[in-house]
Amino acid sequence: MIRAGGVPLLLPVTTDPAVWRSVVVRLDGLLLTGGGDFSAAVMGNLISPLAACTDAERDVSESLLLRLALQRQLPVFGICRGLQLMNLVLGGTIYQDLPSEYPKDLLTHSQKEDKRRPVHEVSLAEGSLLLKLSGKNTLRVNSLHHQAVDRVAPSLRVSAVAPDGVLEAIESPYYPLYGVQWHPEQLLAGGDVSALRLFSYLVEEARLYRQVRTFHEKYISLDSHCDTPMFFPERIEIGRRDSRLKVDLPKMEAGGLDATCMVAYLPQGRRDAEGCAAATAQADATLDELSTQIAKNVERVEQAFVADDVARLKAMGKKAIFMGIENGYAIGRDISNVERFRRKGVVYMTLCHNGDNDICDSAKGENEHNGLSPFGRKVVREMNRVGMMVDLAHAGEKSFYDALEVSRTPIVSTHSSCRALCDHPRNLTDDQIRSLAAKGGVIQICLYEGFLVKDGKSSIEDIVAHIDHVVALVGVDYVGIGSDFDGGGGIPGCDTAEELMHITKALFRKGYTTDMLQKIWGGNFLRVMRQVQAAAE
Repeated sequence: MIRAGGVPLLLPVTTDPAVWRSVVVRLDGLLLTGGGDFSAAVMGNLISPLAACTDAERDVSESLLLRLALQRQLPVFGICRGLQLMNLVLGGTIYQDLPSEYPKDLLTHSQKEDKRRPVHEVSLAEGSLLLKLSGKNTLRVNSLHHQAVDRVAPSLRVSAVAPDGVLEAIESPYYPLYGVQWHPEQLLAGGDVSALRLFSYLVEEARLYRQVRTFHEKYISLDSHCDTPMFFPERIEIGRRDSRLKVDLPKMEAGGLDATCMVAYLPQGRRDAEGCAAATAQADATLDELSTQIAKNVERVEQAFVADDVARLKAMGKKAIFMGIENGYAIGRDISNVERFRRKGVVYMTLCHNGDNDICDSAKGENEHNGLSPFGRKVVREMNRVGMMVDLAHAGEKSFYDALEVSRTPIVSTHSSCRALCDHPRNLTDDQIRSLAAKGGVIQICLYEGFLVKDGKSSIEDIVAHIDHVVALVGVDYVGIGSDFDGGGGIPGCDTAEELMHITKALFRKGYTTDMLQKIWGGNFLRVMRQVQAAAE
């Protein structure tokens, strides 16, 4: 590691989670080394009688450390046993005694061989990190198998295979999480300087990780839209890590996300008196439950009411939650509900959802009003009056332009992307983005896969492409990020609040500056919020 430019720190063995939580926040990368076989501590009752040199305390210690490192998105490199541990922790399995368990003939070699010299060749997978680092299709390696990967964990892929079919390397396709079955440090000691690349890559990624972490520690990061309250009927609690959720306080804390806008989402329903009353009641109940959950975790989070609350709470070590309403259906036909919801702390209301309502036509509606209805125009003016942001994320084009005309303050689109890159009616055209920017508004790029690419799987690069497009079109002052997590948003590699930092990493790689990132990560959105609230009567 020293030759690669890193500063190694040898970590002790401990099974105390509190100790590891205090340690992992100080690390920039993790190297998992080789060693003995795995014990019942990680193998359960499936421990092989042929397992040797087991150490249950080490197994528990390293498993705890690795899980915390993964939650914080640390770069991780596993060697031999370290590769196997990565695979086990992420849900894969291993052969505990390869000679007796492997279904095919194995390469002949002895564990007494000199590990400084290669003993066989491995083939590298197309598109793998190893292929990128080496520039070769094959490598000569020194893995002398006793244990090895059997079933690969779902989030990992194979990157190298031996001639006998044994898996020799695995990696994540989304971020720096990789491992090899062989011992590159021994090959390096034997004179193979190319083995240094595996360590140099970890150091380079650790440096970038520190740059990203420093940004999120120092500056505000805000996600303008998530639907987490939609899960309240399933008795979720935002203060606990919950696999059903993409946003909860532990994930915000691990990912360095300071603020999020949690909305009371209402699917479009009947618009008669009974239906409207039910919608209003549902919005109230959702917001009240959100208030209750915030109060239960007041030592870690508070409701934010104005833009400056975020910086205040960050300085206190707390997260900030803004309240929003997704679908103006929540107010029914009673315009007094606008002010009432604002008093609850609602900072924005999405005028409609997937269907026309009494306020306006939706991007996926029937063009009932040809834009804003007369009632909708009154609603926009009332939102201006009380200092509530107008959100046009689901609005049809005519509704969009009508709202721009009627509103005397900037508007937002809290979770939309660019139609020029992905032709979807929920995305904004270039003309819409120009018009939005001309009035000082902001488009928050949505991480919903179908809004990023038309066909196929999307990636972090696609998110960056949409941000790039807005920046090239109107400048960096009019774009942000609205994940739509827990409402369908999320892509592989950026699928929870703790993975949002990969956007920061990708933007740094593209040459975005800290000042630009501050604007994208909430500065632009909070500027609009300040303007809207300052203009309130």
